[in-house]
Amino acid sequence: MHFSNLANLSVLASALLVAAHPGHHEERDALQMRSYKRSLAHGLQKCSPTLEASGVHARAEARRRALVDVQRRQLLQTRDTADVLNKSHKSTRPNISPFSPEDYLFENDKNICLLGPSPEGETGPYWLPGEYVRSRVRENEPGVPVVVEQQFVDAETCEPIPNLWTEIWGCNATGVYSGLVAEGNGNSADLSNHNTSFLRGLQQTDREGVVLFDTLFPGHYADRTTHYHNVVHVNATLLPNNTLAGGGLGRVAHIGQIFWDQDLIEAVESTYPYNTNNITITPNAEDRVFQVETDGYASDPVLNYAMLGDSLEDGLFAWITVVVNMSAIHYPYYTNVWTAEGGEAVNGTSDGDYRAIDGGLPSTTTAAN
Repeated sequence: MHFSNLANLSVLASALLVAAHPGHHEERDALQMRSYKRSLAHGLQKCSPTLEASGVHARAEARRRALVDVQRRQLLQTRDTADVLNKSHKSTRPNISPFSPEDYLFENDKNICLLGPSPEGETGPYWLPGEYVRSRVRENEPGVPVVVEQQFVDAETCEPIPNLWTEIWGCNATGVYSGLVAEGNGNSADLSNHNTSFLRGLQQTDREGVVLFDTLFPGHYADRTTHYHNVVHVNATLLPNNTLAGGGLGRVAHIGQIFWDQDLIEAVESTYPYNTNNITITPNAEDRVFQVETDGYASDPVLNYAMLGDSLEDGLFAWITVVVNMSAIHYPYYTNVWTAEGGEAVNGTSDGDYRAIDGGLPSTTTAAN
């Protein structure tokens, strides 16, 4: 996958100081969570025989062998939060860029997210069904430009997952999410934020399970570390208005969050306009979701990255491999939807399960297609 135009990775120098929103998150039952994660980790052991089969394309076989080797090491020696916190995810490989071939980028990826990566299926309140299908989501928001590539791999078959619809969203440099007006999400008196769509978008994976987004390094808000959100849709339908909404959303097989190294977060937060946000930064080590995703399990939900130039202002290229349980069923929680008139508030609900809060716990029951 190639990204044809990096000229727009320069920083735009303007932003308003805004307040951060309080997170609407519910903690998950620990025993259920551990059981779900353990069952998936055991399923990953099935990858080895698959990669011994003959007649596989050489490039795909090499990448899968590397993936399995990493998974074996992770399953033999359980990773915990301290391991992830103490690991640098800055790439030392030469010539890494958005133009790097997929096999070179992912073949030795030691940063594998099991479960895809969030076990608890937590969306928070700011997912907006109906976001646009597009790769460029930055919309001239000021801050450090980021090009993110993700490769999605099936936990059962170890094969890349083509034609999978995945979306990404995050807050801007000062901690505000687009498309909605809510107490704590910037200026709640500014109704114009209903009409914004920055830093949100959907893409379909290519034949190697890879998708790319041109986005922004997210800012921070109260009680959460820096992160992106992900949702993965199976058997979704592209609608004429270039969105996946209503019945077009298909089945959600993954809800997750991905993170950045703490030293990189601190470096970015010292630049403009991030440094105009006076809300206390919550580090990875104190973030509840980060701890849940890394404590005692072979999962590393932190992005690998390389600098695109000599300074942060030139932008970053980041990538991660995401292992998805394709039979899982999640019910994303949301409080707003994207319409032709912009963001519209609805009663907080889940798609398919109105009793679930923040998506609830995922189900491992195979869904009917």
